[in-house]
Amino acid sequence: MSGVDGRYFFRIIFAGCFFAGMAAGVFAFDGNRQAGQTEKTETVPADGNANTNVTMTENDKEENYTFADLDMVETGPENGEIYDSYIIGDGSQSFTERRWITPFLLNRTETTYDLWYSVRITAEENGYVFLNPGQEGSRGKRGAAPSFYGKYEPVTMISWYDAVIWCNAFSELYGLTPCYTFEGEVLKDASETTKLDLCRCDWNADGFRLPSEEEWEYAARKTKAGFQGGDVVSGQVDEKGRADFSIPEEEVCWTANNGNSTRVVGTAGTPFEAKARPKPGSGNPNGAGFFDMSGNVLEFVWDWFGNYKAVEPGTRATGPEAGSQRVSRGGSWSIYTPFYCAGDRYSFDPNEVYDYFGFRLAQSKKAGRDARQEQ
Repeated sequence: MSGVDGRYFFRIIFAGCFFAGMAAGVFAFDGNRQAGQTEKTETVPADGNANTNVTMTENDKEENYTFADLDMVETGPENGEIYDSYIIGDGSQSFTERRWITPFLLNRTETTYDLWYSVRITAEENGYVFLNPGQEGSRGKRGAAPSFYGKYEPVTMISWYDAVIWCNAFSELYGLTPCYTFEGEVLKDASETTKLDLCRCDWNADGFRLPSEEEWEYAARKTKAGFQGGDVVSGQVDEKGRADFSIPEEEVCWTANNGNSTRVVGTAGTPFEAKARPKPGSGNPNGAGFFDMSGNVLEFVWDWFGNYKAVEPGTRATGPEAGSQRVSRGGSWSIYTPFYCAGDRYSFDPNEVYDYFGFRLAQSKKAGRDARQEQ
């Protein structure tokens, strides 16, 4: 495809050329919507309840609703506390350690192909290089423009390297400081795998990034009551945030037990019909308000794989300094990822690409910059 279809351009408007030094790349949105939200026209219920089972069909474009491809939600300590603390691996791993969490932002849903595509196309026009163009969910066509039914499925068929480069590109497009550098150079080429293996993540930068493993598990297990165990599917909790095994796993996650492909993000617990798909974000979130922390696609995180190590109180844990495999979390729709509880871990070579790999965005809190040391 030589040009960009305006319907899928995510309304990124350039008042000047950002990459030439004008940090003017912004998202077009009205005063009633937050940056990053895209206005879509589909069917919604009369009361506008986003948690009601609704469907979207090509013949039913009657009312407007707003779906946020980018909906960064702050999580972490509350009531003025500096840290929140929990035991990573509790209930799921033979080795566990205490972790300290400061406020951070996490996207409410997995990265959609709609968002991935619009950013990738613009990034490539400005010198960014990707190893894989990605596709809509598990059944899309690699690199194709987003389709009506598949655009809100998570992007798949990308590597860890592609995800990191895309995060840097999105950060620059959004006027933020990229997080991933090598010897001071902002990384823009996913084929430079040696640099990416040795790169640093600036946890104080305000750009988009992958979550650390400690952040990901925190968001997967945090509830109103504290923390669910790692041996429970993320979101398998009652209204008070306590683990409730009477809630069927199928109510909170898409796995090989209730599907044979990826699904529209944020729709676990809703009936699925190929020609009347539920609206993104209409399903059941977990105890912290995030969708698909278990199931749908396996999600990349920053850390190299290794046993959890103890850190000093108040210290950020970011995994081993080096390794051969990066951690992924959450399980997926595929029979090849049968473990999808909140504490389950996977690890893969960062070059590997499958139709059940995806990611979600994280971001360090802008105000009150995190001053923790890495370890």
